[in-house]
Order: sequence, then C-alpha cells, then structure tokens
Amino acid sequence: MKQSSTPIIKLIPDFLDYCEVGKGLSQKTQENYQRYLQKFILWLKKVKKDDLLPHQLTSEDIWAYRLYLSRFQGQKGQFLKRITQNYYLIALRALLGYFTAKDIESLPADKIQLPKAPEAEKTLKFLSLEQIEKLLSAADAKTPTGLRDRAILESLFSTGLRIAELVALNREQFANLKNKKDLELGIIGKGQHPRTVYFSERALEWIKKYLATRDDKNKTLFIHYRARHDSDARLTSRSIERIVKKYALLSGVPFFTTPHTLRHSMATDLLTQGVDLRTIQEFLGHKNIVTTQIYTHVTNKRLRDVHRQYHSLGKDSKK
Repeated sequence: MKQSSTPIIKLIPDFLDYCEVGKGLSQKTQENYQRYLQKFILWLKKVKKDDLLPHQLTSEDIWAYRLYLSRFQGQKGQFLKRITQNYYLIALRALLGYFTAKDIESLPADKIQLPKAPEAEKTLKFLSLEQIEKLLSAADAKTPTGLRDRAILESLFSTGLRIAELVALNREQFANLKNKKDLELGIIGKGQHPRTVYFSERALEWIKKYLATRDDKNKTLFIHYRARHDSDARLTSRSIERIVKKYALLSGVPFFTTPHTLRHSMATDLLTQGVDLRTIQEFLGHKNIVTTQIYTHVTNKRLRDVHRQYHSLGKDSKK
C-alpha cells in the first residue's frame, strides 16, 4: 500500500472513471455515486478538511460524517431517511474499495457499517389491480402525448422494467409487430445482466397504436414531442417519473406512486396468482433471491389465510 499525496476530493473523478472503465457500471450508477459523494465533499469543506488525504481519513471522521447525515435537514426541514443515509455511506464505501483496488492506503471499506433501516421504511408500496386500472386509464389516448403515456404505463406494469431499462428501448426492438399478440424482448438490465421481459397482448396493442402515430425517423421508442429536431428526443428517467406522478394525481391513486411502484405491483400481482419467488426473480432481473424476498409480505399473508381456513387442528374442535 502506498500513501497518496492527492486529496480525497481530487481522487473522486478518478474513482468515477474506474466505475465506468474498470468495473463497467452503468451510467446511472456512476451518476448516483457522483451525487452521493457530493454530500461527502460538502461535509469535508464544512469541517475544513477538503485537503484530507486518503490515509488521513479516520474512523472518527466516518462517525462525524454519519452524525452529519443523521442531522441533515433538507429545504423543507425534513431529515434524511435511514435508508437514504445508507445510500451516501454505500457510495463512500465504494470509494474506499477503489482505494484498496489501487493500493492506496486508507480505511478498509468494511469499517463503514450500514445502520439497519427501520421496518417502517422497508414497507413495500404497491397498487391493487383496481388502482392500476385507474392509473392506466387516466391517460387521454385521443392525443399523441396521451397515447404515448398510456403505452408507457402499460409497458411498465406488463414487464416490470426498471425506469432506465424503459428509457433505453428503441423502435427497432418493436419491428414487425403486425401479427404478434405479445412479445418476448431481450434487454440488458442493471449491472449489464441480460434478461427477457414480456409485453402482454394488451401492452403491445397500446405500443402498436402509439407507433402508428409516429411519422419521424427517430430510433428512440418513447420520445419527447417538444424536443428540437437537432436534439436527442429520448425521454429521460426524470421525464418518465413526472409522467407517472401526473397520472397518479389525475387518477387519485396513492401519492407515493412512481415507475418503481408499477414494478412492485407487477411482482405482487404475479405472487398473488401463485407464481414462485424464483420465477419472480427472473422476471425482475434480481441477481440475488434475497432481493426478491421483499415480496414475501404477499405470500406470508396468503399462507396464513390458507392455514386458518384449511388446517384441521387450527379449527375450533367444538364446531
């Protein structure tokens, strides 16, 4: 291990390059790391340690930064949720891991322990099928924008696509749809892992209707109609989030609804129909089954109800 004479702040751009080239992480992950590490940079400047070298970072510094995160208040006076604090710490831990990979003396990454998020913050939020129908029907399909938005909402619920995966879709992936009732589509998901997603007959029908209105040559599937002809018309992740939030408000479904809520709702619906967790894992592209187990809130309740209804010794013997 060697001691670096370059301050931590100035090594962060090198770390982000390493994430791209060395580890092959997605652009979204790189952007997240950059955003979360910006908070650490601000803290270093606040405590007048912006020239701190990697080997000078101590466990006391980490503790002071964790206190800063726990007491930080946003513009509306709200404190950071525990799970959000963890995101900032995960980014810092990744930076320390980079130092180790480059033989730069610093604290080991495992010196940063992640506090467990309260159970209330782990509660999985999803919509019922009735709420899903209200949300999907809120888009006015009589207008080009409304038709596009309906196709977006239907696609999210049908496939369980992550928002970045939806944004990346291109028209060529939906060529020759005339005689197809549904569609299996190979995509490259989070962490560059390939998987297959499935567009239902209903979702594909809305995509066909939307594409029938397109007379441009843009390769992107979902475009921003107000974009200039000489600019990239691809909708951004933020645009998709705003679209979903717009129809959540119009339809009166819970305010927490996001594109990821539709992903959760799709998985929850499949589990309710009896699909096993391993299959759900494949649908969602989870690398680890542990991630998929957040959906056991559905199966746990269903098993409890079945046990109450059918288990002989569980019934009142006097009846």
